Amino acid sequence: MNDAIKHSHVEVNGVRLHVAEQGEGPLVLLLHGFPESWHSWRHQFAPLAAAGYRVVAPDQRGYARSEQPERVDAYSLLHLVGDVTALIGALGEERAVVVGHDWGAPVAWATAALRPDLVRGVAGLSVPPLPSGPRPLRESRENFGEGFYQIYFQEPGRADAELAADVKSSFRRILGGGLLREGKPQPWVVPEGKALLDTIPEPAQLPAWLTEADIDALAADYALHGEHAFTGGLNWYRNIDRNAELMAAFDGVTIDVPALYVAGEQDMVNALVPPAVLAHLLSRVPKLHRHVRLPDTGHWTQQERPAEVNEALLDFLKHLDA
Repeated sequence: MNDAIKHSHVEVNGVRLHVAEQGEGPLVLLLHGFPESWHSWRHQFAPLAAAGYRVVAPDQRGYARSEQPERVDAYSLLHLVGDVTALIGALGEERAVVVGHDWGAPVAWATAALRPDLVRGVAGLSVPPLPSGPRPLRESRENFGEGFYQIYFQEPGRADAELAADVKSSFRRILGGGLLREGKPQPWVVPEGKALLDTIPEPAQLPAWLTEADIDALAADYALHGEHAFTGGLNWYRNIDRNAELMAAFDGVTIDVPALYVAGEQDMVNALVPPAVLAHLLSRVPKLHRHVRLPDTGHWTQQERPAEVNEALLDFLKHLDA
């Protein structure tokens, strides 16, 4: 087993991606979300590597140490799935277990649905398999208003500048803040006349699972893109309607590889996806091994509850190997 995390770059589909890697054995790909990087999987590397797996976490396109294509339409879901499939081959492997959190989860689910020949198993953290209905942003406006964060992100340059103005403060607020009202998760909505970060005060103290060293590591990697530190990740949101159009041909396709779904009970996603809708979405996953619900856990699943997430992942990997 490799005892330390190694860092390198791999070119896939004309985009240079940074990857962090540890261990030897069957490949497990870990896909982060917004606004994160490979660092969000820091607690998963050693346990999975010690169990006999080759663990690889890329900075996905547009993020941290990876290259940031200029065109907004270069961040569609099909581009992102293409990066994963190309990365498996570039790493010299034929198949992988693909694990995704937040935005990484839709990429993982879609990769499993479209390329089951490459995916031994798939795990989604926080975000379930999402439907590919028409014009999802219109539906978001109707349900949550013009201030809903995914709508707010659509204007080029607006959220980009606000988040990049003080990168460390942005991370403290988004990761270390919270979107709870009376102890319950709520949608992220920006009131009219307010700025994005006005809705999340900077915490007086970081939560126990997040340190200043973590903030420094994220900020240093994001600073490589200067005033566009967050633009790559925001461009993923700017493809939401485009993704619905591109994925329409695959509407109704099931995810036919073994799967795992893990979510925190205090995750904001619970405010966006009612239980009946979640049950319907998970019906698209006929080989669902487990649906794990973590109490007192917010959106940053694998960072907040690393022991429980690692236990669930190792149980799933053991199931696959059996």
